[in-house]
Amino acid sequence: MKFSLSWLERHLDTTACLDEIVEAMIAAGLEVEEVEDPKTRLADFTVGHVLEAEKHPDADKLKVCKVATKDGEKQIVCGAPNARAGMKVAYAAVGTYVPGIDVTLAKAKIRGVESFGMMCSARELEIGEDHDGILDLPAEAQVGAPVVDVLDLDDPVIDFEVTPNRPDTNGVLAVARDLAAAGLGTLKDPSIAPTPGTFKSPQAVGLHFEAGTKTACPIFIGRYIKGVKNGPSPEWLQKLLLSVGLRPINALVDVTNFISCDRARPLHVYDADKLQGEIHARLGKKGETFTALDDKDYEADETMCVIADDSGAIGFGGVMGGLSTGCTDGTVNVFIEAAYFDPVRTRKTGQKTGIVSDARYRFERGIDPQSCTEGAELATQLILEACGGEASYLVVAGQAPAGRPDIAFKPSEVKRLTGIEMAEDEMASILAALGFGVAKSDVWTVRVPSWRPDMEGAADLVEEITRIKGFDALTSTPLPALEKIPTPKITPAQNRARRARHALAARGLNEAVTWSFTHSADAARFCDGENWLKAQGLILENPISSDLDAMRPSVLPNLIRALQRNTDHGTPDLALFEVGPQYAGDRPEDQTQVAAGARRSNPPRHWRGSAAPVDVFTAKADAFLALEAAGAPTANLQATADAPAYYHPGRSGVLRLGPKNALAFFGELHPRMLKQMDVDGPVYAFEVFLDNIPPAKQKATKTKAALNASDLLPLSRDFAFVVAADTPAGALLKAAQGADKKLITGVQLFDVYEGEHVGEGKKSLAIEVMLQPKDKTLTDEEIEAVGGKIVKAVEKATGGVLRG
Repeated sequence: MKFSLSWLERHLDTTACLDEIVEAMIAAGLEVEEVEDPKTRLADFTVGHVLEAEKHPDADKLKVCKVATKDGEKQIVCGAPNARAGMKVAYAAVGTYVPGIDVTLAKAKIRGVESFGMMCSARELEIGEDHDGILDLPAEAQVGAPVVDVLDLDDPVIDFEVTPNRPDTNGVLAVARDLAAAGLGTLKDPSIAPTPGTFKSPQAVGLHFEAGTKTACPIFIGRYIKGVKNGPSPEWLQKLLLSVGLRPINALVDVTNFISCDRARPLHVYDADKLQGEIHARLGKKGETFTALDDKDYEADETMCVIADDSGAIGFGGVMGGLSTGCTDGTVNVFIEAAYFDPVRTRKTGQKTGIVSDARYRFERGIDPQSCTEGAELATQLILEACGGEASYLVVAGQAPAGRPDIAFKPSEVKRLTGIEMAEDEMASILAALGFGVAKSDVWTVRVPSWRPDMEGAADLVEEITRIKGFDALTSTPLPALEKIPTPKITPAQNRARRARHALAARGLNEAVTWSFTHSADAARFCDGENWLKAQGLILENPISSDLDAMRPSVLPNLIRALQRNTDHGTPDLALFEVGPQYAGDRPEDQTQVAAGARRSNPPRHWRGSAAPVDVFTAKADAFLALEAAGAPTANLQATADAPAYYHPGRSGVLRLGPKNALAFFGELHPRMLKQMDVDGPVYAFEVFLDNIPPAKQKATKTKAALNASDLLPLSRDFAFVVAADTPAGALLKAAQGADKKLITGVQLFDVYEGEHVGEGKKSLAIEVMLQPKDKTLTDEEIEAVGGKIVKAVEKATGGVLRG
């Protein structure tokens, strides 16, 4: 919302300077965004005197002018048809920024003739719309004088943000009222004296609504004025409109634009001779069309409020009028429309049609529902002054909606809610200055003015009193000290996630943070399909994006997509992990915490050879590392080959703690699934289910256990066993580890062989067993005994025999 200082002074009798007015507005909650001072913006434009204007030697429409300026005599090439010797012009020197054309002038050569500056039009200075010729300044203007002084343009413009709770401030009058209440002057009487009609209006008005839809337009007031002479509006009106960026059109249109900005009261004026029969408000009919004032055709429907006559719809109520009944310079008889339109219906009509208009802006935010008569009277007064004519009696259909109900108010609420000590007379004075009616008693009865739809209760009145009094009156009072609250300790679940995150980062994986949403097509590949997603309530009804329309049943889809994006941008060798939630349903217990990761291997070439490629065992090692960091008993885990279908069969597995508790999935992702996602493979991934890790046993003391180290050297023994080809190596390692739990501290696989030397359907697994004596050095016999236990344990668990 913009208004000039002179416009404000039409309503506010004040001696305050511009800075004081801006500060008072901000203090009262009117958010000033910018102050435009034409004197500063147009300071470089001065008066010039055209001494000569000769025809350009090489262009019929150009003139070469000699101009007396503050910088001396200058040669300027000009194309304006009204350029002539003897006229006073608005001169811009080389280096001047011309706002209307967004150009900084430079020395130029036009058709071979040098030009040093420019003579400007009204549009080029942004002080009018005239661009047919350069400004013709008064003959008495002195050369070098500022143009803003000659044209009396020293009128600053204030631009402020209208907040949703204050639609009344879409009019300058409401701003003046607030400033007067804040003590910056006296509000001039805003009332409008009624214009007595001299004849009955030949134009009837009506409201044609069925029950339940009457709120679309509860009141319609009109007035017929005959014998008007439309033309340019008065200079004062044009200057006010130009100051806020509105282009003057003609007196009839300019009057309605002025009242809209001045009183936040949109109006419309029809050419009465173009109306056919009664003019009325009703709901639209499907398929009904008309051409609006923007020269575009629009179709109405049954939800829109339209203004119609016997010919059909001629405008959208509160949005835009129709071209067929618009006023022109030849208009003689006019009909003024002042109505109230439902804000919600107006907003929806504007959204459906895409029409953006000043009327829609104000109606959809809410105007004073009881301002129709005042608006019609003010329009009548201004039209009669500018265009002449004779006014009829007002014609009225319907009744204005009631305003807000009275509010019961205790003055003590100001002290209770804000801490500000204030006399009751001062409170009453502030409310009265803002237009509230106050009836004092033990509990005041406060009448809310019709232009304040934001007033609902006593707290709103406290806010009004406080903002006018000044928020700087609020005293700073420290809150009472509270009892010290013990710092919450990190939970076991948080600790597991933190340790897993640190371990995976230390292993070289990069942490990613992705959405808890994913595309439903991707999600369906990592669960039992889209029907399962719908059944579990994981499809979002109102997604933030079409490709994030489902809660993720697995963290992997987003990580895989991130891998591919990085590959597409030139980073093919990347490992990502994320610790976050995934969802098996829409209940709180269906959310689980997971540490998941994905790798793609494309190691760079190096003269010493490439790094080992990523494979299923890399993913298994990642999973083991995360499990171990999170406190899982990794020594007791079993590996099975029943990973979900989105993993490659035979190149994946599950780490279990017992047959029913799966702690992790790992392996190569299925190539078919990657192809469906348009992702380059292979990709190796793991998922560690942190919530499935059993809690650690609570110790009775925080004392660390004693160091159980030995001063004796450990020793190792190698064994090679021939087992069936489908025997898991993990089963053999577990059996060897349990053969002697006191002496055996570690078992690891170091060779796998399949070939003719072990027979068909067989393989050889070679392991290294670490023995750590505690009390004494082991004898050969003791070492042989341990070896015998290992052979027996392996044979019993796997059927394997020592390789000969």
